[in-house]
Amino acid sequence: MPDSMFLGRFLGFLSNGSRVSRRGYANAAFGIPKSPTSRSSKVLRRTGYVVATIGGISIWDRTWNASSLTRTCRTLYTCGLIALDYKWNFNPEHGNEIPQIHQRTAERLYNLITANGGLYIKMGQAIGANAAVLPPAMQEMFSKLFDDAPQIPFVAVKSVIEAQFGKPLTGPDGVFDEFEEQAVASASVAQVHRARLKNRETVAVKVQKPDVRKQSEWDLGAYALVIWLYEKAFKMQVYFTVDFICDHLREELDFEREAENAIRTAGFIAAEPRLRDKVYVPKVYPQHTTKQVMTAEWIDGIRFSDKPSIRRLMGEPLPSDLVRAWPQITSIPPTMQLEGGIKTVMQSMVELFSAQIFRWGWLHCDPHPGNFLVRPHPRHPTRPQLVLLDHGLYVHLSDEFRRQYATLWKCLLTKDLDTVQEIARGWGIGSPDLFASATLMRPTGFDPKKLQEMESMTEYEKSQIMTEKLRQFLQDTDKMPKVLIFIGRNVRLVQGNNQSFGSPVNRIKVIASWASDSLTKSPNLSVTQRTKEHVLNLLFKFAMLSLDLAFWARRLQQLISSALGITSVGFEDDLERFMRAFAKSNLGMDMAAASFQG
Repeated sequence: MPDSMFLGRFLGFLSNGSRVSRRGYANAAFGIPKSPTSRSSKVLRRTGYVVATIGGISIWDRTWNASSLTRTCRTLYTCGLIALDYKWNFNPEHGNEIPQIHQRTAERLYNLITANGGLYIKMGQAIGANAAVLPPAMQEMFSKLFDDAPQIPFVAVKSVIEAQFGKPLTGPDGVFDEFEEQAVASASVAQVHRARLKNRETVAVKVQKPDVRKQSEWDLGAYALVIWLYEKAFKMQVYFTVDFICDHLREELDFEREAENAIRTAGFIAAEPRLRDKVYVPKVYPQHTTKQVMTAEWIDGIRFSDKPSIRRLMGEPLPSDLVRAWPQITSIPPTMQLEGGIKTVMQSMVELFSAQIFRWGWLHCDPHPGNFLVRPHPRHPTRPQLVLLDHGLYVHLSDEFRRQYATLWKCLLTKDLDTVQEIARGWGIGSPDLFASATLMRPTGFDPKKLQEMESMTEYEKSQIMTEKLRQFLQDTDKMPKVLIFIGRNVRLVQGNNQSFGSPVNRIKVIASWASDSLTKSPNLSVTQRTKEHVLNLLFKFAMLSLDLAFWARRLQQLISSALGITSVGFEDDLERFMRAFAKSNLGMDMAAASFQG
């Protein structure tokens, strides 16, 4: 071997500081460029490292991290697409294409939420609680979110229960005497099984899906990102709600807390004479409850979401639209009919949540139809009893807030606008008229001329007006009571429940009456002040006669139309129509019907 070649290899070794091929040493020594084969090998080697790393992370994520990283990456990708879409296309030049942008965004977010499932469904419902300020496409998409989900295998359920209690599921030393493998219901974060205790009592066992706890913090971080994107895309201040909502979603994953919530609510109901026989909370078994498993009394009843069966139970005729939607209902044999009709059940529901807001300061935040059962009263079989389920999400309302909120309702209906403005300013709200309408779910200050002006504007111009109005509304988010988020959702859901059965109850009057009555029972009032509140309450009852007349006029029209076989709308439908016109004339916002159904 020539000395120069040897020297070249030696110098090449020193200069590279690593082992290289014989050809590489020669090339380094004489300055010859690396061959394509050498470059390709390096690229392939590096690519292999990247693929192996990604594969390893993917296996770890699927096996030990419940796919949390994959779900988060899917969220980042989707949110990035949405941000770019709005950045490039949301401008006056593309004004006529803005509905298509909203439609693409709605589809992307909906697909993201349903693909990830789990806590994403809950977070989507939290976004949907503000559906009224979303574009129509997004209102419609978020109204489709449901809590039904695929069941997890029984072996996973068994594993969770045995890990939580440290003993077998069934058997002589087991937690339960019997346990049905097939779930009776499955939701986003848990599923429910029927079981029997050792004393032979039948119970409902709610078991948290094992992946949820691992995924929760990743998912809540992704939720914060989505809300941040929503704020940037629509230029509306909503991110201030994130910590409050995330804290309550975390609490919803703690089934021991849910059991405590149920027990506390049952105590409030038992102490209220107007509700104790009309509403029931299933008994909880604390000794069979843990962070991830909750055991409660099994209740046989009809879900409030099953409208045809509820109507038959309450002895009410089936409207023609229900018969067309469920033709099989006519073949179902009639059940024992209960007294009072749907009005009795709906009255109990509205009074229950009015009491929670104005008397107890303890509000159930998810009163959708699937969380209610109707059954014959155990001691009075001809009377209906409303059963309240799912006690995972509650908010506490302070005495001061309840007093202000009750005063607000009373002043809205007596048109004491000075007091309304004072309360709104104290809560950092800069548009008392919008706040009044959002609180009552009834328009105040509707101007038909503004509606005509809005009709002639482009979608971009309407969006700018809406953004500016809502910016004025959220004047000081630091002052705003965040419990209003959940109160608003509660009111909308209860309105939707009433509306779905033809508005049998004058909801606004019931809520306002509880608000006014609660002011007479405010703590720390002097004798003079309490006497004054009682007098004002009496005057308020007289003032509500006009609202009652409007309600019963609409009910009479409904009854006459029904007798003639003509489809008619209810009182809540009238309010919805006016609210939609109000939103368009004042905000440039097209509100979908789903906005009034929670």
